[in-house]
Amino acid sequence: MAKACDQVWITGIGLISSLGEGAALHWNKLCGAGTLRPVIDPQRFAPYTVHPLADIDFSKQIPRTSDQRQMERWQRIGVYAAGLALADADIAGDQELLEKTHLCIAAGNGERDIALDSRILAGNHADGAQGAYLNQNLATGLRPTLYLGQLSNLLAGNISIVHKATGSSRTFKGEEMAGASAVADAVNRIEAGQGEVFLVGGALNAEREDVLLGCELAGSLYSGPHHSVWQRRPQGGGLVPGSVGAFLVLEAAEHARRRGVVPYARISGIVSDRSRRRVGEASSVAASLFKDLRLNPANEDIGVLSGASGVEPATSEELQFLAELERQKFKPVVRAWGSALGHSLEAHFFAGLALASLAVSNDAFYPPFDAFEDKGDAKSHPDRVLVTTFGHWRGEALALVQSAW
Repeated sequence: MAKACDQVWITGIGLISSLGEGAALHWNKLCGAGTLRPVIDPQRFAPYTVHPLADIDFSKQIPRTSDQRQMERWQRIGVYAAGLALADADIAGDQELLEKTHLCIAAGNGERDIALDSRILAGNHADGAQGAYLNQNLATGLRPTLYLGQLSNLLAGNISIVHKATGSSRTFKGEEMAGASAVADAVNRIEAGQGEVFLVGGALNAEREDVLLGCELAGSLYSGPHHSVWQRRPQGGGLVPGSVGAFLVLEAAEHARRRGVVPYARISGIVSDRSRRRVGEASSVAASLFKDLRLNPANEDIGVLSGASGVEPATSEELQFLAELERQKFKPVVRAWGSALGHSLEAHFFAGLALASLAVSNDAFYPPFDAFEDKGDAKSHPDRVLVTTFGHWRGEALALVQSAW
């Protein structure tokens, strides 16, 4: 067993989204001059908008065509981002290190066969023989491998197959909170000396009718002209999905030092809980979680990367929580990355941690992502960034990302 450690470092980032590929590209685009122009597709699924994945050559990280063929798109997105993170941390190709790289993955369900679903629904008449009709079409229409393709833990399996990361593997389910649980599990195990290197992350293919249908049935999907997450309340609120793959390499500080790896940042705290979302409960839970991070106000700016989805009332409750921080003498400078990348469910929290790490390592913070966000008086050298994620249905989580030095 590895010895317990005091610091958990982020040593690798793999990020792909509608903006493109790679940590450096995302930093440059999000910090570029002028107003941010999110990449959106308002036509394909009208009246709903999605942030489509940029053109990615999956063969760069998944060279075997046979491997790509047996993966659904969400798995290809995740495996690709995982490969970027391993390469960024200088682990790719190091078989000895890969063998002790543990996986903590947040994953949803696989992709449905939309064409078959549509045929069944179109022909399923109320003539008293619905059961036989359904059984016959499911038996003859489904691909033999479809069930295996639906398994949530297949993302971790494909990462192990393609990238040879063969340490222990855990898969977490439960949308945004699955991401928080995966990170917390890795951090706790590193701090307890139960592992030194962890690959954590998730992926979402938002360009799926079944994803949009699930969000719409839950009353969580935003329709109409695109607005930032803070400006959707007058239209009833809602999320705009975004295709994202986000992976991080978390590493015990001493292990990273021995390898000579320079970290982006460290995770100095992660906390989560859930409420029934009665009025005021989400903001109250977040306030309690924030106390657990034991931060001193210091009357100075703190960068806040908000995972707000735009869904109400959770988004308004997060604003109440942030306003309470101001009353406690903190000066939150808030940026909601969902306005730029879309909401990516299981992958969302990892994307926020990646962007926070980039801000800390670059000694700068992001300009406003929309007109609602004040420019603030952000420090030129921020050493701490609070990452929030309020689940669009349930769950609240906070993480503190700080300089490793």
